[in-house]
Amino acid sequence: MSTKQVRVLVLVCSTRPGALGPAVGAWLTETITPRAAELGAELVPLALADLGLPFLDEEDHPSSGVYRNEHTRRWSAIVDAVDGLIVVTPEYNYGMPASLKNALDYLSREWAWKPIGFVSYGNTSAGTRAVQHAKQVVTTLRLVPLGSTVALRIADAVHDGEVRPAAAAGEAAIDVLDELVRVAHALRPMREQARAGSSAGPEPGSYLRRLTPDDAPEVTVLQRCCWVDEALANDPLTVPALHESVEQVRDWLAAWQAIGLWRDGRLLGMVRTRRDDAEWHVGRLGVVPDLRGRGLGRWLLQTAEAAADPACRRIVLSTGAGSRNNIALYRSEGYQPAPLTGEDGTIRLTKEPSAPVS
Repeated sequence: MSTKQVRVLVLVCSTRPGALGPAVGAWLTETITPRAAELGAELVPLALADLGLPFLDEEDHPSSGVYRNEHTRRWSAIVDAVDGLIVVTPEYNYGMPASLKNALDYLSREWAWKPIGFVSYGNTSAGTRAVQHAKQVVTTLRLVPLGSTVALRIADAVHDGEVRPAAAAGEAAIDVLDELVRVAHALRPMREQARAGSSAGPEPGSYLRRLTPDDAPEVTVLQRCCWVDEALANDPLTVPALHESVEQVRDWLAAWQAIGLWRDGRLLGMVRTRRDDAEWHVGRLGVVPDLRGRGLGRWLLQTAEAAADPACRRIVLSTGAGSRNNIALYRSEGYQPAPLTGEDGTIRLTKEPSAPVS
């Protein structure tokens, strides 16, 4: 399971003045906040009434991702930043409110592969028909509806103007959150592959994306796997990558441009780059041991080189003087070793960037 925090949008959908929705949303948030803390989840409450979305007014189809209006870009950023959502919805005439349908229709890619739970309220049916209506729509957007739900019958849940349902409703709300967090973790690889900025990798089903400080646990594990051979070839065992803490990895992930090759939530390989004056520095090139010999390291190296700042006149990397396989790879890619070995037993290799294709 992923170690990353799950961000959950708690979306109150009714925009009618005096609606019950905000009170239901407040009850829900208060009820599940302690459990969210235990699960390491962050709740992001939002009312559509506060967002102020007009009826869909974008000229381009949502699938294009071209948004001309500031309210659309703001809504896109909110949804893009969360891993799942719990919708608090009334039932209007056997269906979901137009405000929810409109909010869903504004976006496309941002919804993909995120779990969605429902807390409904109403009279006779407790809002369950609105949920059934909504499920027909959200699956088209590649949202994943949960099995767990909460349905509040207003006559039973509202007392003296306050939302105070039976204890069973609170337990059901916690069940919704529990299931949402589990499904959000399971679907994270699907979401990442669909996100803007991800690109296909050389292995079937793999994808490349920028690494962030949130990836520090996975990067730390990869380093411990990959640099054992490096350390054994360059006695003593002082290779920094083997000894860095998660916090130290998080720090350098913030300072370097690092990319990772992923598949099904597993980090297969990585490389980091940074400009230093007229030099483009490449480092921490690593591939999981079971996939070595398949050209992934060479592919990552070439990808890192292609990202070099046009102003850089030289690409620079270092490796242990005893790392024969690394040196052979780098020399086959045109790198030449510098004359002197560093005091830490590393050698520096350089090459000129390839001329851009006109």
